[in-house]
Amino acid sequence: MKLAGNELNLSGVVACIDRDNIDTDQIIPTEYLKSIKKYGFEDYLFDGWRYLDEGKLGITKDQREINPNFILNQEPFNKASILLTRDNFGCGSSREHAVWALRDFGIKVVIASSFGDIFYNNCFKNGVLPIRLEKNQIEELFKTLSGEVSELSVDLDSKKISHKKHELYDFKVEDNLLERIIFGLDDVDMTLKYKDKIIAFEQARRKEKPWIFAND
Repeated sequence: MKLAGNELNLSGVVACIDRDNIDTDQIIPTEYLKSIKKYGFEDYLFDGWRYLDEGKLGITKDQREINPNFILNQEPFNKASILLTRDNFGCGSSREHAVWALRDFGIKVVIASSFGDIFYNNCFKNGVLPIRLEKNQIEELFKTLSGEVSELSVDLDSKKISHKKHELYDFKVEDNLLERIIFGLDDVDMTLKYKDKIIAFEQARRKEKPWIFAND
């Protein structure tokens, strides 16, 4: 992913996976959820599709039998930062590892017609922008990008998607969620935005109900 001009414009190579209902187990299988780390899952992304052998936690892609027919194993899509897919992406279990695997691989934007609700919210907590478009727009994008190496640009300020400098679609996303992507904020960061109000509340509470803090 390169930043074109400023941090409000994301552009990158698009990898297309033409499937509905890609669930979190397909994004990253359960055997890789044992790690207590929040990073280092890039080699396990789409494990069942990227490899021809069975893997396990700790085995890297360099030690695996690669599936040459899967798009993320092909140049230049192995460096794709935008993923185009179809309906109900990220459905299934609520594992946050699915977003971690996409993020660690380098995916910054996922474009689909719909997402699993928990997956959708997990994306914003981990620096991945999920964009919902209408099904007919998704179909048009697949036709536009079919058979060629293409880049898309996503303008976070105007909320527009462009291809070869031509604006294609507007997208909608709540400003407070988009702020997480722009500034790289997690739940703690969002809470600390209200630090002064939290302190003021606690100070007032100590005066109103001092017995609550008797053991402090």
